[in-house]
Amino acid sequence: MKIDLFDFHLPEGLIAQTPLEQREASRLMVLNKETGNLTHEPTFRSILNYVKEGDCLVLNDTRVLPARLFGVKSETGAKIEVLLLKQLEGDTWETLIKPAKRVKEGTVVSFGDGRLTAICTGESEHGGRKLDFRYEGIFYEVLDSLGEMPLPPYIKEQLEDRDRYQTVFARETGSAAAPTAGLHFTEELLEALKDKGVHTAFITLHVGLGTFRPVSVDSVEEHDMHAEFYQMSEGTARLLNEVRSKAGRIITVGTTSTRTLETIARDHGEFKEVSGWTNIFIYPGYEFAAIDGMITNFHLPKSTLIMLVSALAGRENVMHAYEEAVKQRYRFFSFGDAMLIL
Repeated sequence: MKIDLFDFHLPEGLIAQTPLEQREASRLMVLNKETGNLTHEPTFRSILNYVKEGDCLVLNDTRVLPARLFGVKSETGAKIEVLLLKQLEGDTWETLIKPAKRVKEGTVVSFGDGRLTAICTGESEHGGRKLDFRYEGIFYEVLDSLGEMPLPPYIKEQLEDRDRYQTVFARETGSAAAPTAGLHFTEELLEALKDKGVHTAFITLHVGLGTFRPVSVDSVEEHDMHAEFYQMSEGTARLLNEVRSKAGRIITVGTTSTRTLETIARDHGEFKEVSGWTNIFIYPGYEFAAIDGMITNFHLPKSTLIMLVSALAGRENVMHAYEEAVKQRYRFFSFGDAMLIL
């Protein structure tokens, strides 16, 4: 299957650079995955019209690290940008570095006038670097004071309020990027869903390198997904099994929640308390084992995310929906509008 099948023209002006003042104010496109029919809703809060008692929304409660650091090489003073991707062991992290060629094994990088230092201990896969950090106090507190939110490269504006790149239910620290479909929810909307009899369940998937890797092969099947850590609690597993037994719909919020549930259902045949690493790659032809619907944002052309959405709703349906989204001037990507697929 050729990557070009998932290409479309996206005017640069439709890439949302800043979040809306109100989370729920984003627009909502509803796509019927069986018929391809589209409905346009003025605000995300209209989601209440499409879910029903007994359904369950599954949200990713990962919390984004302020994982972008700016430092200098201790020997030369050359500027170095570091993006933390994954904690390997202790204070050793897998990172992306710019410019990578300046950082070799043994290179020392200093951040915040020496409050945090790191020594390169070698290369990691996909051209990254392993850094061993040194500091006084608590690492996450030091990082919170020195780091910046790792906004995607297509967002050029500065983020004034870093909490707008966190979901209101974020609690498990460890992501290099936000699970952006969850950014539309407010505490008030979650309460309204509860009042309607809609369940909410939480899983954790820490978003890693895969978010930043473009698809660089011509054929979909040749792409290699990067592994990311996930976990499901006993309470979430019990709730999801109960919802399924009562014929309720399981609706994931975002591609990260989708990949977590599909990994667990594929490996275990049911939902259960489990943690591990997943590199599941979902594209058309995949048979879903866990979910009935999904809430997601509008994604990059030729990305693994649009391939996942196409697997659920059909490539032709999705590409038509994206064509309509461009015509209707929906806002795209992390701070953009939302799509509900049912």
